[in-house]
Parts: sequence; C-alpha cells; structure tokens
Amino acid sequence: MNRKPDIHGLIGLTTREAERILGEEGPNELPSSKQRGSLRIALDVMREPMFLLLVACGAIYLMVGDMQEALMLLAFVFFVMGITLYQEQKTERALEALRDLSSPRAMVIRDGTQQRIAGRDVVRGDIILLAEGDRVSADALVLDCSSLSTDESLLTGESVAVRKVCGDASSPAVQPGGDDLPFVFSGTLVVRGQGIARAIATGQQSAIGKIGKALQTVTGEVTLLQRETGRLVRVLAIAVLGLCTLLILIYGITRGAWLDGVLAGLTLAMAIMPNELPVVLTIFLALGAWRLSRANVLARSAPVVETLGSATVLCVDKTGTLTLNRMTVTALHSDGILCNIGEFRKDPPPDTFHDLVEFSILASQRDPFDPMERAIKEFGEAYLAHTEHLHGDWRLEKEYP
Repeated sequence: MNRKPDIHGLIGLTTREAERILGEEGPNELPSSKQRGSLRIALDVMREPMFLLLVACGAIYLMVGDMQEALMLLAFVFFVMGITLYQEQKTERALEALRDLSSPRAMVIRDGTQQRIAGRDVVRGDIILLAEGDRVSADALVLDCSSLSTDESLLTGESVAVRKVCGDASSPAVQPGGDDLPFVFSGTLVVRGQGIARAIATGQQSAIGKIGKALQTVTGEVTLLQRETGRLVRVLAIAVLGLCTLLILIYGITRGAWLDGVLAGLTLAMAIMPNELPVVLTIFLALGAWRLSRANVLARSAPVVETLGSATVLCVDKTGTLTLNRMTVTALHSDGILCNIGEFRKDPPPDTFHDLVEFSILASQRDPFDPMERAIKEFGEAYLAHTEHLHGDWRLEKEYP
C-alpha cells in the first residue's frame, strides 16, 4: 500500500518568523516591469514617426484654414490611437494575468498547523504540502514524498513528468530537469503523488524568477518599417522646411508681402507632405494588431505586425512548451488481440476490450491529474458510455506507487 507522507511532528515557521523573512526578502512574486498605463501607451503611440507626420499634416491644414481636411486627418489620429489603446491595454491585462499564475496559493505548516496562504506570502523556510493538481509556489527541497512527479515543462520544455525523491540538507543544488531529484521548482505542476518540501528560494531567487529577471534586461528593437519611416519623415521635414523658408524669403523680398509668402509656403508644404501614407500605414498596423488580439495573440505594440507579416519561415524547437501536454489512448491489447483506435473512427472497438478499459479506469484515481490516467478516463467514458462497465459509485480501496 502506498505510504502517505507523515506530517506529524512538523511545526514549520512561526507567524512572526514568516513575517520577518517576508519583510527582509520581499513577496514571492516574479519580477516584472511596471505596467504601462493609458497615458504611457498614448505617449508611445504619439512618438511614432508616422503618427507625428499625420499630426503635422493636420496642423498645416488648420493653419491654412482648410478645416474639413484638418478634421478628417485628426479624426484618423484619434481613431488610430483608440484602436492602439484598446489592443495594448488588453495585452497588458493578459500579461498581468499570466504573472498572477506564477504566484498560486499554497498549503503550508505554520505554528504547527496547516494553513492555506497566498503564494506571494510563502517565504524561505516554509514547510509546503504538495498534492496532485497543486502548482508549486517556491523552489523547495523534498523532505518526504510518495510517488511524487511534477511537470517541469514550464522551465525545461520537456512535457514528460519527472519523478522526485526525498533529500536532506546536504543535497547539492541542481537545475530543473531529470528524474529522481530531491527538488521541486516554483511554477511547476504536481501531476502525481504527494510530498512535503521546505522552501529554499522564492521570488527572484527561484529558477523561474531568475528567468524573469533576465527577461527584464531585454530591450525592444526598432523595426525596419520604423527606421524607414523615421528616415522618410526626417528627409521630408528638412526638404519641406527648406523649400518653405526659401519660398517665403523670395516672396517677401521680391513682393514685400511677407504674410502672403507664409501662406504660399504653407500651401507648398501641404502639397509636398504625403497625407495618405501615414494614414494607410498607421491604420493598417493598428488593425493588424487588433486582428491578432482577436485570435488571442499578444502583440504588445502595433509595429510587431510588420515583423510577423514579413516572416516566411518559422523555425521552432519541438518541445513540451509547444504541445498540449496531453496523452491519448491509441491502441488496446488484450488476449493477443491488438486494436488500433484509429481503425474505429466510426464504429467503437469490439466488446472484448470492455473489461480492459473498465479495469484501467478502476485502477486510476477518481479525479486524476496524471496525464496517462486522464487519457484512460476520457477514452473510457466515451467508449463505455451507456454500458454497465462504468461505475459512478466506486471508491478507492488502496493506492500503490
């Protein structure tokens, strides 16, 4: 019979000790950059060269008194800003939700009693109780366990769960990945068994926290389109200002009508400035980012649409992070008979396999987290539907590793 980890005699930290460590080391949260507000996003949008060109065109129309053209261009300005604000705020909320996933609730022993606390309140030295379906809240040393396995694909990319063993204070620190290690890591998922562990690293000191800290140093690069439009805006600005100044000086010196010269210069600027180009580029990028957000793709800035649109080949490493991390029943074998499930897409497999599937379900947890047991249960519920081989009232008598 499978032995459950013994929690008797474990006292854990006292509430006062936990508060002191929390004050010294900070909450158990991933490092993250400051969330951008609406004003910050709007300022980032207004610094785009195409946006500045659009505003400049509208301002010129206002100066020459063409109110209709000016209002039309400024309407495009607010339209683009509205789409960009909506799309980027949605992305920020999604990123914040993903960050919250890294700080799950945890069952710990404090003052000799079991307590369910917020993951951000877990501190180094806490005794953490682990069970199937729990997300590990901190890097921890396994003190006692029973058939404990965790899914570490978040850190290693490998979808297969890894076994854990008991360790002690002399166990050397190791990196995530591999079977029979006495450590569990923050953000990973317990898929089988139970365990007791002592937290040894939280927040930025955990394995996932170090990854988040490294990501903070990554800076965004200017896209090719942004470089080209920036160069275009600079060239146009210099050319327009030079020609306008020259026209104003010639008009004023030869005719003495400086005001008419200024109006003539503005008219020339209005004719030279490419009004349609900034409208087309900014609207298409904003609409592209909006369409990506509807497909649940996080585009934190509109210019990223250009990069995605320019990609012709996507090279990826086929790891667990790119799979559903699920298992499915593909074949049944009983009494020398092999049955491939793919051969029975329309009709179910023969009745001779009923007992095999029934006993496979009874040999699993009632509400399993193990990928293999979940696959057996899902297949069995579909295959044995409306038969006497499904038992809704069965109970688990013994559990073996």
